[in-house]
Amino acid sequence: MIITRQFTLGKQERLKSRKLIEQVFNEGKGFSIFPFRVYYLSGHSTFGLQTAGFHAQIGVGASSKTFKKSVERNRIKRLMREACRLQKNNLNQLLQERKLQLVLFVVYSGKELPEYQLVYDKIGLILQKLSNIISEKSPSNT
Repeated sequence: MIITRQFTLGKQERLKSRKLIEQVFNEGKGFSIFPFRVYYLSGHSTFGLQTAGFHAQIGVGASSKTFKKSVERNRIKRLMREACRLQKNNLNQLLQERKLQLVLFVVYSGKELPEYQLVYDKIGLILQKLSNIISEKSPSNT
């Protein structure tokens, strides 16, 4: 079975650069959709994302103060990445049309372990809100 590239969240799409993460937190904008806090930066090729095929990098995190056990933090991050992986396509298409790049970091700020359906629904809302922000910010070039 061949997996199409649209439903993957590969190495190039994950936010790993410490420098970029700091830039998102220092210079980026943010909003909250409980139980998530979202930080993002968008622009025209200013972040040096390596490959032309990817227009967004996504990072996820969970507080070690709230979740002492790494197993719990890792589960939350895994759920968040999975929800992003399945729902990122509309946002990626919009970014590609507008020739924009997006660096996104999502932090789980809830107090208890979430169910997958909650994470999936809220990540969907987050990606929809980002799509709306990008649509309002830059009119289409066509």
